Amino acid sequence: MPQAQPTSLTTQYLPQDHAQALLLARVWHQDNSGNAGPSPVLIKNHHVYDLSDVAPTMAQLINDSNLGGVGDVQNLPDLGDLESILVNTNSSERDPAIPYFIAPIDLQAVKACGVTFVCSMLERVIEEKAGGDASKAQAVREKLNASLDIDLSQIVPGSEDAERLKQALVAEGMWSQYLEVGIGPYAEVFTKSQALSSVGLGAEVGINRISSWNNPEPEVVLIVDNQGRIQGASLGNDVNLRDIEGRSALLLGKAKDNNASCSIGPFVRLFNDSFNLDDIRSMRVDLEIDGPDGFRLRNHSDMGQISRDVTDLVKQTINPSHQYPDGLALFTGTLFAPTQDRAEQGSGFTHHIGDVVRVKSAQLGCLQNTVNYSDAIAPWDFGISALMQNLAKRGKL
Repeated sequence: MPQAQPTSLTTQYLPQDHAQALLLARVWHQDNSGNAGPSPVLIKNHHVYDLSDVAPTMAQLINDSNLGGVGDVQNLPDLGDLESILVNTNSSERDPAIPYFIAPIDLQAVKACGVTFVCSMLERVIEEKAGGDASKAQAVREKLNASLDIDLSQIVPGSEDAERLKQALVAEGMWSQYLEVGIGPYAEVFTKSQALSSVGLGAEVGINRISSWNNPEPEVVLIVDNQGRIQGASLGNDVNLRDIEGRSALLLGKAKDNNASCSIGPFVRLFNDSFNLDDIRSMRVDLEIDGPDGFRLRNHSDMGQISRDVTDLVKQTINPSHQYPDGLALFTGTLFAPTQDRAEQGSGFTHHIGDVVRVKSAQLGCLQNTVNYSDAIAPWDFGISALMQNLAKRGKL
């Protein structure tokens, strides 16, 4: 098949070097019998190829020891040109009768590491000390900065220097559970969302109505097989309710795991000759927010500033004491912690309904979503039982 030419949407959503990238995704589509369901797909030459006869789930595909040969499109069903499927992926304009992209993971556990960057770690401390009250954040921020007469970016978590810093902060009454996981020996690892609950490119992302102080968290998401091997990466938005988590870390589930609060995509980029672990270590992740009120925010995270290497985060997540037979998707944390005032001075940033959020990387493409309330978004009703029944009906099991 001749190489198709890039189009506006492929330029917008694919990696800059997409011709060299090995890209997997998931598509919802109807088969020849009229049965609709999800399929793992390969993106190549600006076409989308069905992999469901190779492996019915993305989890099985990622765990396959022969993953390196997945790029051969011979005898794979062609679901159509990439541009047409991208056009149909926006949830507000979608025709459910034709293919569209969904989150590129399925049965994998969705885990996340918190406070892995100094900036976001300090903002978590501020949330805690402010008791989730955004109006008190600036005063706490100034006090904390005055207490930290040291460059935290030079502190190695779990080191003797980190322990000395801990004791000094305890003496000043400024110690926090977030500093414990930020500079202590053990990383924070939590369950962000449930298997099959993640949304993907073009979908709405959700915030709970109980929150008045919330934000996106643009992150690199590692795609890890059931043996703990990093097979590739994607982009993620770990939507977070700052006021709820700030009241108590025991409210983490309520702050993090709301309907459509986990977005991953647009695709999974597998490691090959053009993309490897060092590309992740040096990656820049950009965040863009455009609000219906004319608000614009532009910021970025630099993975080079992460306090723990990504391989350490994986080892602390999956190991003989923590096993995931379907593999996992691991959010690696974010440098981004928004403090830019959106309304009155000192109010900081919070989402408005209708915000368009883009998480971007030259190597991983662009994940775009629109913000809505979690209870106003289409309910999540396609779980593991529904997937198994669907695959059986389609003859994939």
